[in-house]
Amino acid sequence: MKPILVTGATGFLGRHLVDLLLRGGRQPVRVLCRAGQVEGCAVVHGDVTAASDVRRAVEGVRSIYHLAGLVSRRPADAVRMREIHVGGTRLLLEAARDQGVERVVVASSSGTIAVSRDPAVHDEQSGYKDEVVARWPYYTTKIEQERLSLQFAAEGMDVVVVNPSLLLGPGDDRRSSTGDVVRFLEGQLLTAPRGGLNFVDVRDAAAGTLAAMERGRRGERYLLGGPNMTCKAFLRELAAVSGRAAPRWTSPAWLAAATAPLLRVVSPLAGRKFDIDDESIRMAALFWYCDSSKAARELGFASRPHQETLRDTVAYIRGAS
Repeated sequence: MKPILVTGATGFLGRHLVDLLLRGGRQPVRVLCRAGQVEGCAVVHGDVTAASDVRRAVEGVRSIYHLAGLVSRRPADAVRMREIHVGGTRLLLEAARDQGVERVVVASSSGTIAVSRDPAVHDEQSGYKDEVVARWPYYTTKIEQERLSLQFAAEGMDVVVVNPSLLLGPGDDRRSSTGDVVRFLEGQLLTAPRGGLNFVDVRDAAAGTLAAMERGRRGERYLLGGPNMTCKAFLRELAAVSGRAAPRWTSPAWLAAATAPLLRVVSPLAGRKFDIDDESIRMAALFWYCDSSKAARELGFASRPHQETLRDTVAYIRGAS
């Protein structure tokens, strides 16, 4: 039986997807990763940006989940993110096309289309938000990745794109998605940002990604999100499940950005931690709202009660500390 290939299998979403695949037990699972082992899977050691490694990983597989990525808000990571998100995706899709792979599911981000300066709710028909996210290489390279993937689909290849929103839940050992929850629990958030967000349980996003392979339509993308809420409401929900007080006041981005450098200097002197970067402050002033009705309708996607997700996120962070 031909195996399924997963890239990014050691990441937050990848670990939960691999767990679902192994529990399903229908096909062997192969993973491409730079080092180490993944229990229950055949491992090809290599890098998604190296053509020879990608070809070895793709050889003989039936389908591919392409989840490899670098989650970073640092402009200094721009080159590496473009290498992975754009260059690596091109190499993988070319190898998959040449090998006759049946289907590729590419994991993008809701932030390619579902973000604005006002609290609008976006769906898959929303255009790319190039101008809104222009200063953040993570999102600009994800837009490039998505356009590239859909171009391969337009040329006849069976490619489906999933766009999960902010991933929360248990298992984020790298703190790539749950870092802001960590900062809240550490008492770093003195005021609430004025923007809004959408988050989804990583376990539900993994199930939605699996469903995209089984039931998604070629050349389509699917937003995988949960509730839309203001940042202030989100922090109140976190406070309710964690016992940590939520900030009482909101602050505009310009004020937060102006005071952040001072807080980074003063906080350690007072025995407090403050490592919130300027890019995170700017992002929190925007609204990242999305509508997952299409995924619910076509994939059977559903997100669990958000309180469960937040409780499990907080419990995992505290247990890992």
